[in-house]
Amino acid sequence: MPVDPATFSAALRQYAAGVGLLTVRDDIDDVGTTVSSVMSVSADPPLVAVGLAADGYPAEVLQAVGRGALSLLGTRHAILASRFSSAGRPSARHLLESVPWHRAQASGAIVLDGALAAVDCTVHSVVGAGDHLLVLLQVEDVPVLGEGDPLVRLRGRFTDPAGQPLRRP
Repeated sequence: MPVDPATFSAALRQYAAGVGLLTVRDDIDDVGTTVSSVMSVSADPPLVAVGLAADGYPAEVLQAVGRGALSLLGTRHAILASRFSSAGRPSARHLLESVPWHRAQASGAIVLDGALAAVDCTVHSVVGAGDHLLVLLQVEDVPVLGEGDPLVRLRGRFTDPAGQPLRRP
């Protein structure tokens, strides 16, 4: 018997996941998207995986360019994570006007100076997975290694590590 998509989504909303900001620089602009499907895959070679909607613009640009950066977000980045998860968002640089950032050396993509960590990556491989793509990224550098409490997504909300919803400052 097939699993109902709504039931499947409700079940996985019970699983807490860290939140990252994936950014890609192409010839036109900077593209960014919030990701909570992030996984450490291998230490040798260093690989991480991200899940992206197969029909989304970030997946299209990442595959075309072949490189990007992933900033792992802290609780102080909840509003930023919401901005990058909204449909029809403008350029990544416009969403980051008041946030300190710099460009990663290998990819040229944006990394947040205040991230818990950031990895600069090249695309290793892409695997189709239903309506998503699983993108394996080879880590070329770790340009940011910071501190703080991780931003978590649980039950459809951004929370602190204890599962408490975050309030606007």
